[in-house]
Amino acid sequence: MGRVRPTNMSGFVRPKDTDANAVVSVFRVSAEVAGQRVDVFLQHQLRRTSRTRAQFIVKASAYDAAGHRLKPGDRVHSQQHILLWREPWDETPVPRDIPIVYEDDYILAVNKPANLPVHPTARYHRNTVIKMLTAERNDAFLSLGHRLDRETSGVLLLTKTVECDRSLKRMLEERDGITKRYEAITWGIPVNPETGAALSVGYPYRLERHMRLDDLCQYKVKMKLVDASDPNGMYSSTIFTVLDTVNTERGEYARVSCLIETGRQHQIRLHLQAMGAAIVGDKLYGPDESAFARGADGELTEDDSAMLELPRHALHAAMMGLLHPITHEPLEIVAPMPDDMREFWESITNRAERDRDPPGRALRESTHFGSPWSRRES
Repeated sequence: MGRVRPTNMSGFVRPKDTDANAVVSVFRVSAEVAGQRVDVFLQHQLRRTSRTRAQFIVKASAYDAAGHRLKPGDRVHSQQHILLWREPWDETPVPRDIPIVYEDDYILAVNKPANLPVHPTARYHRNTVIKMLTAERNDAFLSLGHRLDRETSGVLLLTKTVECDRSLKRMLEERDGITKRYEAITWGIPVNPETGAALSVGYPYRLERHMRLDDLCQYKVKMKLVDASDPNGMYSSTIFTVLDTVNTERGEYARVSCLIETGRQHQIRLHLQAMGAAIVGDKLYGPDESAFARGADGELTEDDSAMLELPRHALHAAMMGLLHPITHEPLEIVAPMPDDMREFWESITNRAERDRDPPGRALRESTHFGSPWSRRES
């Protein structure tokens, strides 16, 4: 699938009722999915879209290569091209302040805000880290050294030269001298799968598992744990250390340091879910995965928001250590915990204190024990 401008659409007919500046997404139907309904096909292709949203998209913008409008219930056939002709849209607003935490002639390191995509996607074209920084720097060369999920905040490296880009990507691929530490806030305290006991504060625990894409999940981005014998399984390893815990009437929470030894998609989120402590705000690995599509479509309900507690998953790339790709000097790049996570932790800590000592309790106890100010003068 690729998005192209109408001027590059040789072989396809532009529908007469489309805007001259329309943005086009083109999807080719493989033999394996021939016969599916158009709305089902596009829901799977768009990945983060609900069935209801997919039906709306089809009705509003789906055409075949000849420019004929398609209906949600139409059947796709092998090698057919499905085109979504959409008017230029106002992209979802994103944070525009991207703090720089380190820079030299070769590397630019930023503290990426949550909810800012790192590269163009089907939903975000201009409002991305790479597009915004490139524009700010008069189209100077910038390349993403690695990626972070849109909702994840923290340290993100970009390279400023081709030589540095090649060297950094090699280091990351081989995990040559790379250290990455994240911080997460979880529902519950992570449990040691072998003993069933909650991890103790300050004591590291290494979780080693194999993981792969969950073929049964309709969103096509969710990962799952598998047995080491699975031919498609990828080894993954994370060292978890509980930093602090809070117990409220709603339940327990933990602040967790996550030192990744491999870099699999959604590794930390999946590992913590497997340890019984999903990340607060996680729409895909939290209590209800259907919130993932509603969140992507901007259709979260009040119940969803109450369930999730935070509008994004509470995961932050706190530190990255490496040898400089060009100078080979040691670097440790740190991004402080963002305000939303810090304020959430403070709020549940205050909530726990109120739960332990509700208003009026001290006065009731002092009255019960006959404090001087509760006695009447005779």
